[in-house]
Amino acid sequence: MTLTRYGWKQWLAITFILVFVAAISAYFQWWLALIPIGILWVSLVSFFRNPWRSIPKDLPEGMMLSPADGVISAIEFMDSHETVEGRAVIIRIFLSVLNVHINRTPCNCSLIKTLYRKGKFLDARSEESAKVNESNTLFFQHNGESIGLRQVSGKIARNIVCPVQDGDEFTQGQPFGMIKFGSTTELILPRPDDVTVHVEKGDSVRAGITRLATLAPLV
Repeated sequence: MTLTRYGWKQWLAITFILVFVAAISAYFQWWLALIPIGILWVSLVSFFRNPWRSIPKDLPEGMMLSPADGVISAIEFMDSHETVEGRAVIIRIFLSVLNVHINRTPCNCSLIKTLYRKGKFLDARSEESAKVNESNTLFFQHNGESIGLRQVSGKIARNIVCPVQDGDEFTQGQPFGMIKFGSTTELILPRPDDVTVHVEKGDSVRAGITRLATLAPLV
């Protein structure tokens, strides 16, 4: 199991603690205790797993891949959104504690800026959480126009990881951060009339694999 560098402090601490507990159990010959300790280690550390992904090649122009693993929790159309400075469609993905939590870029793009906002820590499954919870918004440029990605924390998730800098260049499906434990990731696209959404609410998606939507090229 490959583990992400974004959570090395947590998974390393978990490993040290449980190895220490396992050593004590072995010293006192509590052999049966090693089984639940092993199960607990796998359960906790697997949250930080970073499975290899084969990113699709030769995709149609404007195809957006999912930025997160999880379930489509909402597809919303807005009259205005700050990331695209106009009308937008938002595809929202809910990540449970069982999902892979690595976030990936939906397309080839460059980072314009990030905007972090403090907020509440409501359950990520609630509609209100997307509006009031702590969040980190990334403003990307793709083919000459802006698109957005938004990392939203949840009731348990209180650590948004996004070690990027303005001007960074990304390839489609490239990891750029994670949100530790249950959370939400949003893809924000401009020109809703020119967007074809390929998913529906309730669909399961995988980061860097699932085709979320196609943004028609500017004419």
